[in-house]
Amino acid sequence: MSLRARDVAVGFSGESVLRDISLEVTPGEVLTVVGPSGTGKTTLLRLLALFQRPDSGTIEWNDRDIWSLSEDDRLSIRRRLSMVFQEPSLFNAPVAKNVRYGLHVRRSWRERIKAQLLGSTRNGSLPDSIREPLDTVGLVEKADQNALSLSGGEAQRVAFARALAVDPDVMLLDEPTSNLDPRNTAVLEDAVLRARDRGVGVIVATHDMHQAERISDRVAFLYDGEVVEVGPPSQLFEDPNDTRTEAFVSGELMYDSETQPAVTD
Repeated sequence: MSLRARDVAVGFSGESVLRDISLEVTPGEVLTVVGPSGTGKTTLLRLLALFQRPDSGTIEWNDRDIWSLSEDDRLSIRRRLSMVFQEPSLFNAPVAKNVRYGLHVRRSWRERIKAQLLGSTRNGSLPDSIREPLDTVGLVEKADQNALSLSGGEAQRVAFARALAVDPDVMLLDEPTSNLDPRNTAVLEDAVLRARDRGVGVIVATHDMHQAERISDRVAFLYDGEVVEVGPPSQLFEDPNDTRTEAFVSGELMYDSETQPAVTD
Protein backbone atom coordinates (compact mmCIF):
# COMPACT_ATOMS: atom_id res chain seq x y z
CA MET A 1 0.00 0.00 0.00
CA SER A 2 1.18 3.50 -0.78
CA LEU A 3 -0.61 6.82 -1.17
CA ARG A 4 1.29 9.36 -3.22
CA ALA A 5 0.88 12.84 -4.63
CA ARG A 6 2.94 13.26 -7.79
CA ASP A 7 3.57 16.74 -9.24
CA VAL A 8 0.24 17.94 -7.87
CA ALA A 9 -0.98 21.51 -8.31
CA VAL A 10 -4.26 23.18 -7.37
CA GLY A 11 -5.58 26.73 -7.23
CA PHE A 12 -8.69 28.68 -6.32
CA SER A 13 -10.11 31.79 -8.00
CA GLY A 14 -7.05 32.06 -10.20
CA GLU A 15 -4.62 31.91 -7.26
CA SER A 16 -2.15 29.05 -6.96
CA VAL A 17 -2.41 27.17 -3.65
CA LEU A 18 -0.17 24.15 -4.19
CA ARG A 19 2.54 23.71 -6.83
CA ASP A 20 4.43 20.61 -7.94
CA ILE A 21 3.73 18.65 -4.76
CA SER A 22 5.28 15.17 -4.63
CA LEU A 23 4.83 13.30 -1.37
CA GLU A 24 4.24 9.69 -0.28
CA VAL A 25 3.23 7.84 2.87
CA THR A 26 3.97 4.14 3.34
CA PRO A 27 2.55 1.52 5.73
CA GLY A 28 3.59 1.88 9.35
CA GLU A 29 4.90 5.42 8.92
CA VAL A 30 3.98 8.76 10.46
CA LEU A 31 4.60 11.62 8.04
CA THR A 32 3.99 15.08 9.45
CA VAL A 33 3.49 18.12 7.25
CA VAL A 34 4.61 21.28 9.01
CA GLY A 35 4.50 24.88 7.89
CA PRO A 36 3.02 28.30 8.64
CA SER A 37 -0.72 28.89 8.64
CA GLY A 38 -2.14 29.48 5.17
CA THR A 39 0.51 27.53 3.32
CA GLY A 40 -1.76 24.76 1.98
CA LYS A 41 -1.58 21.94 4.54
CA THR A 42 -5.34 21.40 4.74
CA THR A 43 -5.71 21.59 0.96
CA LEU A 44 -3.04 18.92 0.59
CA LEU A 45 -4.86 16.60 2.99
CA ARG A 46 -8.15 17.14 1.17
CA LEU A 47 -6.49 16.15 -2.09
CA LEU A 48 -4.98 13.03 -0.55
CA ALA A 49 -8.35 12.15 1.01
CA LEU A 50 -9.95 12.42 -2.46
CA PHE A 51 -12.29 15.22 -1.39
CA GLN A 52 -11.21 17.19 -4.43
CA ARG A 53 -9.34 16.59 -7.66
CA PRO A 54 -6.00 18.29 -8.41
CA ASP A 55 -5.78 20.70 -11.32
CA SER A 56 -2.70 18.83 -12.54
CA GLY A 57 -0.54 15.96 -11.42
CA THR A 58 -1.82 12.70 -9.96
CA ILE A 59 -2.95 11.19 -6.66
CA GLU A 60 -1.83 7.57 -6.76
CA TRP A 61 -2.76 4.42 -4.85
CA ASN A 62 -0.25 1.62 -5.35
CA ASP A 63 1.11 3.45 -8.42
CA ARG A 64 -2.34 3.84 -10.01
CA ASP A 65 -3.78 7.26 -10.81
CA ILE A 66 -6.89 7.24 -8.63
CA TRP A 67 -8.79 9.82 -10.66
CA SER A 68 -8.37 7.77 -13.84
CA LEU A 69 -10.18 4.83 -12.24
CA SER A 70 -13.88 4.06 -12.27
CA GLU A 71 -16.14 5.49 -9.58
CA ASP A 72 -16.48 2.03 -8.01
CA ASP A 73 -12.70 1.64 -7.83
CA ARG A 74 -12.31 5.11 -6.33
CA LEU A 75 -14.96 4.27 -3.75
CA SER A 76 -13.09 1.13 -2.73
CA ILE A 77 -9.94 3.22 -2.24
CA ARG A 78 -11.81 5.88 -0.27
CA ARG A 79 -12.87 3.12 2.10
CA ARG A 80 -9.18 2.50 2.85
CA LEU A 81 -8.71 6.13 3.93
CA SER A 82 -10.00 8.02 6.96
CA MET A 83 -9.65 11.64 8.00
CA VAL A 84 -9.86 13.48 11.31
CA PHE A 85 -10.56 17.19 11.13
CA GLN A 86 -9.41 19.96 13.44
CA GLU A 87 -12.94 20.35 14.82
CA PRO A 88 -14.69 17.06 15.67
CA SER A 89 -18.24 16.56 14.42
CA LEU A 90 -20.14 14.12 16.62
CA PHE A 91 -23.77 13.02 16.78
CA ASN A 92 -26.21 13.51 19.64
CA ALA A 93 -25.80 9.87 20.60
CA PRO A 94 -23.67 7.65 22.84
CA VAL A 95 -19.94 7.50 22.20
CA ALA A 96 -20.15 3.87 21.07
CA LYS A 97 -22.81 4.71 18.49
CA ASN A 98 -20.65 7.53 17.12
CA VAL A 99 -17.79 5.09 16.61
CA ARG A 100 -20.11 2.45 15.16
CA TYR A 101 -21.42 4.92 12.59
CA GLY A 102 -18.13 4.88 10.69
CA LEU A 103 -18.34 1.11 10.39
CA HIS A 104 -21.94 1.35 9.24
CA VAL A 105 -21.06 3.78 6.45
CA ARG A 106 -17.87 2.10 5.27
CA ARG A 107 -18.88 -1.56 5.33
CA SER A 108 -21.13 -3.37 2.90
CA TRP A 109 -24.24 -4.97 4.39
CA ARG A 110 -22.56 -8.41 4.19
CA GLU A 111 -19.58 -7.13 6.18
CA ARG A 112 -21.88 -5.58 8.78
CA ILE A 113 -23.76 -8.85 9.32
CA LYS A 114 -20.52 -10.84 9.49
CA ALA A 115 -19.06 -8.43 12.04
CA GLN A 116 -22.19 -8.70 14.19
CA LEU A 117 -22.23 -12.50 14.02
CA LEU A 118 -18.51 -13.13 14.52
CA GLY A 119 -17.44 -10.12 16.59
CA SER A 120 -16.68 -11.25 20.13
CA THR A 121 -17.46 -9.15 23.18
CA ARG A 122 -15.22 -8.76 26.17
CA ASN A 123 -17.52 -6.90 28.50
CA GLY A 124 -20.77 -8.53 27.46
CA SER A 125 -22.07 -5.66 25.36
CA LEU A 126 -19.33 -3.84 23.45
CA PRO A 127 -18.04 -5.52 20.26
CA ASP A 128 -14.28 -5.61 19.74
CA SER A 129 -14.70 -3.47 16.63
CA ILE A 130 -15.90 -0.64 18.91
CA ARG A 131 -14.02 -1.46 22.09
CA GLU A 132 -10.54 -1.63 20.59
CA PRO A 133 -10.50 1.85 18.99
CA LEU A 134 -12.04 3.32 22.15
CA ASP A 135 -9.36 1.59 24.20
CA THR A 136 -6.71 3.14 21.95
CA VAL A 137 -7.89 6.61 22.97
CA GLY A 138 -8.70 5.68 26.57
CA LEU A 139 -12.47 6.11 26.42
CA VAL A 140 -13.94 2.62 26.87
CA GLU A 141 -15.51 3.66 30.16
CA LYS A 142 -17.42 6.46 28.37
CA ALA A 143 -18.90 4.26 25.66
CA ASP A 144 -22.46 4.83 26.90
CA GLN A 145 -22.08 8.56 27.57
CA ASN A 146 -23.63 11.06 25.17
CA ALA A 147 -20.87 12.32 22.91
CA LEU A 148 -22.10 15.92 23.09
CA SER A 149 -21.44 15.95 26.84
CA LEU A 150 -17.72 15.28 26.40
CA SER A 151 -14.96 17.84 26.71
CA GLY A 152 -13.39 19.12 23.50
CA GLY A 153 -10.37 16.89 23.94
CA GLU A 154 -12.49 13.81 24.60
CA ALA A 155 -14.61 14.60 21.55
CA GLN A 156 -11.52 14.72 19.38
CA ARG A 157 -10.44 11.37 20.80
CA VAL A 158 -13.83 9.91 19.81
CA ALA A 159 -13.37 11.30 16.30
CA PHE A 160 -9.99 9.56 16.13
CA ALA A 161 -11.50 6.29 17.40
CA ARG A 162 -14.23 6.51 14.75
CA ALA A 163 -11.61 6.99 12.03
CA LEU A 164 -9.53 4.10 13.36
CA ALA A 165 -12.50 1.73 13.71
CA VAL A 166 -12.85 1.32 9.93
CA ASP A 167 -9.39 -0.30 9.85
CA PRO A 168 -7.91 2.18 7.35
CA ASP A 169 -4.65 1.79 5.47
CA VAL A 170 -4.05 5.54 5.71
CA MET A 171 -5.23 8.10 8.27
CA LEU A 172 -5.09 11.83 7.53
CA LEU A 173 -5.17 14.16 10.54
CA ASP A 174 -5.64 17.90 10.11
CA GLU A 175 -4.24 19.80 13.12
CA PRO A 176 -5.84 17.20 15.42
CA THR A 177 -4.49 18.63 18.69
CA SER A 178 -4.30 22.36 17.96
CA ASN A 179 -6.95 23.29 20.56
CA LEU A 180 -6.29 20.55 23.12
CA ASP A 181 -4.74 20.55 26.57
CA PRO A 182 -1.50 18.61 27.20
CA ARG A 183 -3.29 15.53 28.56
CA ASN A 184 -5.55 15.03 25.55
CA THR A 185 -2.68 15.90 23.22
CA ALA A 186 -0.53 13.18 24.79
CA VAL A 187 -3.33 10.60 24.48
CA LEU A 188 -3.86 11.38 20.80
CA GLU A 189 -0.15 11.35 20.04
CA ASP A 190 0.09 7.92 21.66
CA ALA A 191 -2.91 6.79 19.61
CA VAL A 192 -1.15 7.93 16.42
CA LEU A 193 1.91 5.87 17.32
CA ARG A 194 -0.24 2.84 18.16
CA ALA A 195 -1.96 3.13 14.78
CA ARG A 196 1.45 3.30 13.10
CA ASP A 197 2.56 0.19 14.97
CA ARG A 198 -0.49 -1.59 13.53
CA GLY A 199 0.81 -0.82 10.04
CA VAL A 200 -1.33 2.23 9.30
CA GLY A 201 0.25 5.03 7.31
CA VAL A 202 -0.51 8.34 9.08
CA ILE A 203 -0.21 11.86 7.67
CA VAL A 204 -0.50 14.65 10.24
CA ALA A 205 -0.72 18.32 9.30
CA THR A 206 0.51 20.45 12.19
CA HIS A 207 2.20 23.73 12.96
CA ASP A 208 3.58 22.27 16.21
CA MET A 209 7.23 21.43 15.58
CA HIS A 210 7.63 19.79 19.00
CA GLN A 211 4.79 17.44 18.16
CA ALA A 212 6.38 16.65 14.81
CA GLU A 213 9.62 15.77 16.59
CA ARG A 214 7.80 13.45 18.99
CA ILE A 215 5.72 11.41 16.57
CA SER A 216 7.27 11.62 13.10
CA ASP A 217 9.22 9.12 11.09
CA ARG A 218 9.57 11.79 8.39
CA VAL A 219 8.71 15.48 8.27
CA ALA A 220 7.77 17.52 5.20
CA PHE A 221 8.13 21.31 5.38
CA LEU A 222 5.44 23.01 3.29
CA TYR A 223 5.86 26.71 2.53
CA ASP A 224 4.12 28.99 0.05
CA GLY A 225 2.41 26.01 -1.59
CA GLU A 226 5.59 24.00 -2.14
CA VAL A 227 7.32 21.13 -0.35
CA VAL A 228 10.65 22.71 0.55
CA GLU A 229 12.28 19.58 1.97
CA VAL A 230 11.47 16.19 3.48
CA GLY A 231 13.52 14.21 5.97
CA PRO A 232 13.71 12.60 9.37
CA PRO A 233 12.97 14.95 12.29
CA SER A 234 16.59 15.00 13.46
CA GLN A 235 17.76 16.22 10.08
CA LEU A 236 14.99 18.65 9.29
CA PHE A 237 14.94 20.34 12.69
CA GLU A 238 18.64 20.20 13.55
CA ASP A 239 20.42 20.43 10.20
CA PRO A 240 17.98 21.64 7.51
CA ASN A 241 19.14 21.90 3.93
CA ASP A 242 17.13 24.99 2.99
CA THR A 243 17.34 28.48 4.50
CA ARG A 244 13.54 28.73 4.57
CA THR A 245 13.34 25.60 6.71
CA GLU A 246 16.02 26.99 8.98
CA ALA A 247 14.08 30.24 9.33
CA PHE A 248 10.87 28.37 10.18
CA VAL A 249 12.57 26.15 12.76
CA SER A 250 14.22 29.17 14.40
CA GLY A 251 10.91 31.03 14.61
CA GLU A 252 11.88 33.75 12.15
CA LEU A 253 9.51 32.56 9.44
CA MET A 254 6.03 32.44 10.90
CA TYR A 255 3.61 33.15 8.06
CA ASP A 256 2.95 32.21 4.50
CA SER A 257 4.63 34.65 2.13
CA GLU A 258 1.24 35.60 0.65
CA THR A 259 0.15 37.17 3.94
CA GLN A 260 3.32 38.30 5.72
CA PRO A 261 7.00 38.90 4.98
CA ALA A 262 8.85 35.59 4.65
CA VAL A 263 11.37 36.30 7.41
CA THR A 264 10.86 38.62 10.35
CA ASP A 265 13.38 41.26 11.29
